[in-house]
Amino acid sequence: MYTPDEKGNVIPDFSHCGYMGGGVALPDVPVVMTMIPQVEGDDTKRIQSKIDDLSQKEMNASGFRGTLLFKKGIYRISRTLEVRASGIVLRGEGDNEDETVLVAAGKEKITLINVAGHDGRAREVHGTRQIITDEYIPVGKRKFSVTDASGFMIGDQIIVHRPSTLEWIESIGMNHIRSKKPGVIQWRPGKYDLKFDRVIVAINGNEITIDAPMGSSFDRKYGGGWIYRYKYLERIEQVGIEHLRGVSEFDENKKDHRRQGEFIDENHSWNFVVFSQIKNAWAKQVTSVHFGYSCVTVGPDSKWITVQDSQCLDPVSQITGSRRYSFPIQGQLSLVLRCYTRRGRHDYVLHSRVAGPNAFVYCIADMAHSDTGPHHRWSVATLFDNVVVNGNAINVQDRQDSGTGHGWAGAQKVLWNCEAESFVIQRPPTAQNYAIGCIGKKKDGRYKRENGYWESHGKKVTPRSLYFKQLEDRLGADALNLVNQ
Repeated sequence: MYTPDEKGNVIPDFSHCGYMGGGVALPDVPVVMTMIPQVEGDDTKRIQSKIDDLSQKEMNASGFRGTLLFKKGIYRISRTLEVRASGIVLRGEGDNEDETVLVAAGKEKITLINVAGHDGRAREVHGTRQIITDEYIPVGKRKFSVTDASGFMIGDQIIVHRPSTLEWIESIGMNHIRSKKPGVIQWRPGKYDLKFDRVIVAINGNEITIDAPMGSSFDRKYGGGWIYRYKYLERIEQVGIEHLRGVSEFDENKKDHRRQGEFIDENHSWNFVVFSQIKNAWAKQVTSVHFGYSCVTVGPDSKWITVQDSQCLDPVSQITGSRRYSFPIQGQLSLVLRCYTRRGRHDYVLHSRVAGPNAFVYCIADMAHSDTGPHHRWSVATLFDNVVVNGNAINVQDRQDSGTGHGWAGAQKVLWNCEAESFVIQRPPTAQNYAIGCIGKKKDGRYKRENGYWESHGKKVTPRSLYFKQLEDRLGADALNLVNQ
């Protein structure tokens, strides 16, 4: 049952998160090229040459060029491998120590595998902007009306644009973040807009229905919103990274003498895999070891990404800000499923102004050095579903002057059957956050704020997983089998 609040807001349907909009099996793309490890030397050039050759092949009817298979063994890589074309899969023969291992050599903070399009951000199509006429669109809704829908068609890709007006910023108190330290940035109008990337699935007069729910309310008194068609000239799609282990070399003499087993060298590789300017992509069964920042980053302008059955192990860096973000999300409608981390900081985390929805499902963090949750500046609509943080917290709160003015970290966050040492769940003005079936100590947070919505604290609820129940309700039981392959 989705019981609305006094304004009609409900918990959104998160089942639209993941590859191809959720509920779709990751494809098994045939091998067309093979890499064999060499005895010694730098493999960067010959691997990049293979990727470039594969990028020139024709795509098949399914949108794939084929898989580049890395046979078992060790590959030494000194520079970033770039995947800049659609339809490419990089696959190893397993992510264990004795299977396919990509060694990030050298002393630069590189990304080992960078998957990205060429063409910046989405560009508004001139003359297509239409004002949303509803006084209020609740969270979770997929329908709204515009001044004139006659210029739109079913299948159009649109941005649903929520502005960040002075009135809204003042209402949540982010124009007067209190701090005695220098460098704190007060939130400014126009800098905190949310842009929801959607597809039109129905038009009835001037009423438009989109494919996935809104992760934020739209309120006329705070500026309402508008829509427009967009062009993304070279955003790539249908790229997969599978069955690979990445290991970053580092200086083992640089030990953290305050913490047993920790190393603090920072002159080495930073990310294993980064997706940006891409849609419908995946990382499956990849393991990173010793990278300073992340295993897989879902970066800006990414949509419908699945990261599953992957591990971020024993990162090497100082234990401080901007490090050890094991599985960070900056895109939208993405799914992190059955992943594991060890010795991270912010393991399952959102960056600023993330439009959502996004979902972390059945994920575990061990030996966590800091909390999981939205990190800063109003990301919206994230599900933490059966997320377990051993030794630390899951927090959704006003962080005020943390960093350079993190303020309200997130809104419309749903914690479902999660476990942690402690929880801070606060309610921001104009929004809500939820903790349902969560086990762990309930805390007030660094700054006293109204508590979010708590239900069944200390006792898990049925259904066990909100994501999988929503997926079943939307697509039927067969979709569960496809996602669990």
